[in-house]
Amino acid sequence: MATASVAFKSREDHRKQIELEEARKAGLAPAEVDEDGKEINPHIPQYMSSAPWYLNAERPSLKHQRKWKSDPNYTKSWYDRGAKIFQADKYRKGACENCGAMTHDAKSCMERPRRVGAKWTNKHIAPDEKIETFELDYDGKRDRWNGYDASTYARVIERYEARDEARKKYLKEQQLKKLEKSNQNGEENAASDEDEEEDDLRVDEAKVDESKQMDFAKVEKRVRTTGGGSTGTVRNLRIREDTAKYLLNLDVNSAHYDPKTRSMREDPLPDADPNEKFYGGDNQYRNSGQALEFKELNIHAWEAFDKGQDVHMQAAPSQAELLYKNFKSERQVEYDRAGRIIKGQEAALPRSKYEEDVFINNHTTVWGSWWRDHQWGYKCCKQTIRNSYCTGAAGIEAAEAASDLMKANIARKEAATEDPTPTEEKKLATWGTDIPDDLVLDDNLLAEALKKEDQRKREEKDERKRKYNVRWNDEVTPEDMEAYRMKRVHHDDPMKDFLH
Repeated sequence: MATASVAFKSREDHRKQIELEEARKAGLAPAEVDEDGKEINPHIPQYMSSAPWYLNAERPSLKHQRKWKSDPNYTKSWYDRGAKIFQADKYRKGACENCGAMTHDAKSCMERPRRVGAKWTNKHIAPDEKIETFELDYDGKRDRWNGYDASTYARVIERYEARDEARKKYLKEQQLKKLEKSNQNGEENAASDEDEEEDDLRVDEAKVDESKQMDFAKVEKRVRTTGGGSTGTVRNLRIREDTAKYLLNLDVNSAHYDPKTRSMREDPLPDADPNEKFYGGDNQYRNSGQALEFKELNIHAWEAFDKGQDVHMQAAPSQAELLYKNFKSERQVEYDRAGRIIKGQEAALPRSKYEEDVFINNHTTVWGSWWRDHQWGYKCCKQTIRNSYCTGAAGIEAAEAASDLMKANIARKEAATEDPTPTEEKKLATWGTDIPDDLVLDDNLLAEALKKEDQRKREEKDERKRKYNVRWNDEVTPEDMEAYRMKRVHHDDPMKDFLH
């Protein structure tokens, strides 16, 4: 961009300007001064030292490179929470009708709604709140910790310290109670429980002194700054109560200890009882357990790489482990001309796509392990219901008892059908009870009753045949009931035989 101070220059003026800039860079001429009287570094490029044309800069300056649009109204302060400025003695016009404060209305009032507001009682006028308005900058609007009082975190620290103190006090009281209890016990009980009490006291002592011993596995270390940097915690691998390996045998001719790697390959105490020593040298761990398997895995990866396999233990450990498993599972297998295995790997049985050997509902066998009477079931309880619960031997006994009872009932029923006992046939009366022996039906009255029943059925079929003057008789004779029963029976009724 062109600036206002840059005017048309001739070739001679332009050459002199270049020579002056070169002299300033070489230190032969004094540096140029800006509007504030400060020297401008001659090595700064012109596109940085020249101000845009719309600033109307008369002289070169670096002021436009700084924050020249600074607004003094921006602030980083925050609201004074709960601050009060004035409390009136009586209600003022325009104040809140509920509490009497001038800084808000009744709709925005945060006090409990009074039964009678301060506008009418003129008592207990609430003080006016401190109203503040801030114009925050870009960072202030997005500062999540703006207005946070760091001193409030002291309450959190005090609460945790009080909890630790209470815990220590409780553990100390429990230790004293156990000591008193052991002193009160007799010498006879004390001799038998001496070992258990000592173990409990050791545990309690460890709990009481936990605050002193909790940092035994931590090492403070300073990193990454000129003064040492921030403090970080690095875990140590040895408990401080254990004896260091280089102190197990102070003989100069004993196992060599390397202080740089903290390793001791040989056993420092070769003549000691192996049941009493807890450390037998680093070689003991390297030649046992998973360390030996890891060593074989590394050797196999190296040999496979030498033979042309693209495998690397550090770059692709999963690939190397899978290749090693396949190598271990490979065996020499001998086949015959038909393709059957003669020697070597046994033929693998084909497995189903469904889950196998899954026992449900307390069963010890799978469904289909028992077959009887064309039904599948469970062998453990001999049940033929798929989702039944296993009842075990008790269920088998109950099922056998029920089967025996059912067979006995069937046999008794068959015996009863082969030799039926003669039963006296009773003719039922029309009203559903046994017919008395002295009951005699008159044939003439029965014939009249049958005619009346036929006439009644015809009237039911056609309402027009019913007369207007109908006389109703409540008295029903045995002949009427017999006629009703005889007309009611149909020959195609499958239950007609039960009415005789």
